[in-house]
Formats: sequence, structure tokens, C-alpha cells
Amino acid sequence: MKISIVLRDITENGGGERVCANLANLFSTTHQVSIISYYKSQDKPTYYIDSKVKIHYLSNFGEKSKNKLKTLFLKHIYRYFLTLKAIKIFCNDEIIIANDRALANIKKDKNKKYIRLWHLDFKKKDLTFFDHLVVLSSKQINLWQKIHPSVFVIPNFITNLPKQITNYSQKYILSAGRLSKEKGFIRLIEIYTKIAEEFKDWKLIILGSGALQKEIMAKIAEEKMQDYILLKPFNPNIQEEFLKCSIYAMSSFFEGFGMVLVESASYGIPSIAFDVNTGPSDIICDKKTGFLITDNDYDTYANKLRLLMQNQELRECMGKNAKEYVGKKFCKEKILKLWEQLFI
Repeated sequence: MKISIVLRDITENGGGERVCANLANLFSTTHQVSIISYYKSQDKPTYYIDSKVKIHYLSNFGEKSKNKLKTLFLKHIYRYFLTLKAIKIFCNDEIIIANDRALANIKKDKNKKYIRLWHLDFKKKDLTFFDHLVVLSSKQINLWQKIHPSVFVIPNFITNLPKQITNYSQKYILSAGRLSKEKGFIRLIEIYTKIAEEFKDWKLIILGSGALQKEIMAKIAEEKMQDYILLKPFNPNIQEEFLKCSIYAMSSFFEGFGMVLVESASYGIPSIAFDVNTGPSDIICDKKTGFLITDNDYDTYANKLRLLMQNQELRECMGKNAKEYVGKKFCKEKILKLWEQLFI
């Protein structure tokens, strides 16, 4: 079977790009797979892509520009012409998986199966074009079933469960992601200021890059947290960062899924996160593999984080539970079967 995965920019380092790369690698074991990327902001994909997967770039530059009018042109008018190029590339494919809404404006080929992946933001009319909607979290299912007749819950998966497990004596807390508003790093800094001076030998590492970098640096300085909070650039080899920490902290206002929670758990790291609408509650078993906190309850978040920092035995117990849990729930063989059922 021929499958094309269409997305905005496979060279970016976000969660969506990581998942598309992983899906392409997974499907390539039994199918002929192509990735169609509208833009190319970097020289090559951030994440590993198997040599069996063909990558087609529709342009050789990124979507964003310092010129706002040019950005609007690239996002809308130019993208329409790129979509015409995409149609020619996948004209002989049976399955089209879209992580981009642009395809909703094309004429539908009845011989193809169109699947929409991802959907943090959407317009209802964009979804009706697709034959199936794949959501990542069971918490979303009631919402999506009201607006689409064919909805499947297929979570992300672990490519391979690592043999390594973190060292729980390490006094580092990790939080990683694009430095954007929805990731909530500003509120994580505010939470950490409540307990930082109690744990002067601990460090919070914020790992990422993005539009809010200067604002986050300014917030760290404003709170006089330079000795306690470190902002580091994104590391494509993120497993190195996981193995340096003993707690993972998520502060997002919303998540499509929260793949980083699965990945950190695979290294035996307990997590703490706000129980936002989608993502964390599918991955964290409260009080067993980590803590789920009522959204915006900063004090409880700080108290549970304090509890983990104080108690190495608790970190180890929760971390080992987390590794076992995600290893069973998010193994690639299990997830591949769900996709294969959808392809039929």
C-alpha cells in the first residue's frame, strides 16, 4: 500500500514533526511511504527518518518571514500552489494522512482514503473533507464525535523502550518543548519560585527554542532565579537530557497528546503535570506514575513537586511504575495494529 504523510515542515522540532517521522518509519516496515513537507526551514529533518521513506519538499525555505505580508502570502496564497504540487506527488497513493489543513481545500479523489491527524486548532468545515479523524486522547472523543462521523483514538507510541533508566539521585528537573505560550513555561517559573530556595542544590532545566525565549529569560531574571533555573537550547538527542534528570515537569495549558511524557516515562522518570483537557491524563496515573494537578492550582503543583524532590524512594517507585505502564500501553506493535485496521 502507498501512503503519503503531509505536514507543514518536517525539519521543525515540534511534537507533530516527531510523530509524523515516527509514523513514517513505522509504516515503512510494511508499506511504501512518502513524507510531503510544504516547507523546509532547516537543512534536514530534526528526527530520524528511515532511508526507505521518501521525503518531498514542496519549497526550499521556511514558512515564516520577518515581513508580515510575506508570511501571510506564504501561509495562504503560495500554500495553495504548493498543494497543487502535493496532489501530483500523491496521485497514485491510496492513503493520505494529513497533519495540515490545506488539503481540505482540494477536490477529493474517491479512490483515496483521507485521514486527518492532529487538530489542536481547527475549523469544522476543514474536517468534513476527511474520511476519518484520528485523535490522540480518549478525553477528546465525545467532542470530536459531535463534529465528525468517523473518529478513531490512536495514541502515539514509543519507537523502542530503552533499556536505560535514569539515576534518581540526580537533582535535576526537566521541562522541554517549544518556547510558546501554550507550553506554560512562565507559570512553571512562577511555581518553582515557591520552592527553589528550599532546594538550593536542585536545578530546573527548561529545554527548547521559540518565540518566547526572551520573555522566559526575562522572567527568570525578574524572579532572580538564575541560580535555580537554566534555559537551554533544544537537543535533538533528547534521551541525553532525560538521563540527566529525575523528575519531569509539564506546565502546558493544552497538549495534543504530550509525547514527551511518554518518552520521559520510558526512561523511568516520574512526571507532574496539570490535568488539562487532553494529553496528561492518558499518560500519567495519578499518585502511581506521577501527579496530575487541577489546572492552575499552583500551590498543589508546588507541593507535589516538593514531595518528589524530597523523596528519592518515591521518585524511584513512581518512575519504575511509569516505565512499565508506558511500555505496555504505547508499544509500537499495538499502535500499528490500530492503524492497519483503519487502512482496510
